[in-house]
Amino acid sequence: MADGPTLDAILPGEMAIKAEGVGVKKASLDASSMFMLAVLAGAFIAMGAVFATTVTAGSGLPFGISRLLGGVVFSLGLILVIIAGAELFTGNNLIVMAWAGRKVSTVRLLRNWVIVYAGNFVGSVATAALLFLSGQYGLGGGAVGVKALAIANAKCGLDFVPALFLGVMCNALVCLAVWLSFSARSATDKVMVIVPPIAAFVAAGFEHCVANMYFIPSGIFIKQFAPDEFWIDAGVTRDAYPDLTWGGFASNLLPVTIGNILGGAVLVGVVYWFIYLRPRKKAEA
Repeated sequence: MADGPTLDAILPGEMAIKAEGVGVKKASLDASSMFMLAVLAGAFIAMGAVFATTVTAGSGLPFGISRLLGGVVFSLGLILVIIAGAELFTGNNLIVMAWAGRKVSTVRLLRNWVIVYAGNFVGSVATAALLFLSGQYGLGGGAVGVKALAIANAKCGLDFVPALFLGVMCNALVCLAVWLSFSARSATDKVMVIVPPIAAFVAAGFEHCVANMYFIPSGIFIKQFAPDEFWIDAGVTRDAYPDLTWGGFASNLLPVTIGNILGGAVLVGVVYWFIYLRPRKKAEA
């Protein structure tokens, strides 16, 4: 009798083959589709960031609990990317699995990363601008805006080396979440495997370049353009956020992006390619 459908998760060896195939498809997208899907991904990650900022604003919860809550709701961003379909630079670091197996050329790999990074930037910053224009930062008597300012200022104040390694750790977890999604057989499975790694990276304070494309511009827009009424209601001044500048944004984005590539492409993508897809392993199969 033929075997019926199974609810068991896909095993890692098959996940690696699936990841390789997905990498080939992503690298083969036409530029316009790739860019628009990347804009969507930037917006999706930004919406996760909006969610996290809002629910942790003025919560008064213990530090760890507040960070955990923020991480759980922030996972909305990657859930939207994976299930709705979008192109996220950090997740696309796993295309190296197809590149290492010579299924994708170096030119195709870099083309994808550059286009997707640019699209993520546009989607994230555009969402930050839209949220500022909506006045959402004024909720809770300005508590949401104060939280956004504090997050952005702290990120801009990081030194290069800590930002680099916080980026490494972040994208190791993000790419593990994407990797785990390859084991899923349903949308429910995908949600369940995405949430824990994403909650972990946010709770631990790791740095994600695409999320920072929203967090930092959002804070800068509030600092530069919020009306006097906001500052009076919030009980803070612009001078309380000295690191929050466009230069601080650039000084954060560079090391975090490098760290994200090292954490996702090397610590996850190359390692799993070596374990499951390198030529000697294929010959033994």
